[in-house]
Amino acid sequence: MSESLKYPVLLVHGMGFRDSKYLNYWGRIPAKLEENGCRIYYGGQDSNGTVASNGAYLADKIKQIIEETGASKLNVIAHSKGGLDMRYAISTLEMSRYIASLTTISTPHHGSLTVDKLLQFPDFMVKFVAGCWDIWLRICGDRNPNAYEVFKLFSTAEAEAFNRSNPDASEVYYQSYAFVMKHVWSDMFMLVPATVVRFFEGPNDGLLAPRAVEWTNFRGVVTSSSNRGISHCDEVDLRRRRFTRRQGEGISDITDFYIAIADGLRKMGF
Repeated sequence: MSESLKYPVLLVHGMGFRDSKYLNYWGRIPAKLEENGCRIYYGGQDSNGTVASNGAYLADKIKQIIEETGASKLNVIAHSKGGLDMRYAISTLEMSRYIASLTTISTPHHGSLTVDKLLQFPDFMVKFVAGCWDIWLRICGDRNPNAYEVFKLFSTAEAEAFNRSNPDASEVYYQSYAFVMKHVWSDMFMLVPATVVRFFEGPNDGLLAPRAVEWTNFRGVVTSSSNRGISHCDEVDLRRRRFTRRQGEGISDITDFYIAIADGLRKMGF
């Protein structure tokens, strides 16, 4: 096992899925991080709550972990919308004093050009689809799902307004990563959205293009040594297995990517 990180790691999930005892959002990643000296905690916020409601929940969770562990700060790794939830907690809810670092994985910091196009559909249609999704998410355990407001946040205009209201905190170290699939059929779960996003924005991970997720200390587009690239689902180990045993440029297992993040934070004293 590697030397422990100075601060515990809080994993913050994205939209449409919840942290679960029996079906972990993060696959094999938490166990691998623990093997490499990380103390792991989970966000547990609503899968489709607004940034305000989820941010408030995360703020309480952060204080709970700080009290439980006695740590002065946390390292946060957030996937997709979870990065926006955390930025709201850090900036608007003034949690920056408890956060050493925020690493965002395919977080739509700048919104989606594709969502801009989809929001041109009649508003009643968007609200109907969002309302149906909210019903399902309440059944799955969400306390305050609001898919309509979440979806609007992903527009480029709303994203930039969010950025103005939630600037980076000077005491927090930020870094961001992007991913792309090599072909739209690389991940059949992502085939339809990847095709649509590719039409409007070019290469993407099935949901987001690199331009949407680039943020402070952008580390670039992470590649795999397989011929399929890395999808939005692959980023959190949905398939629970390595991409390939082939060695070459890029990563062959998504868990190696997270271990590298932990190693980087460790070297920076976090």
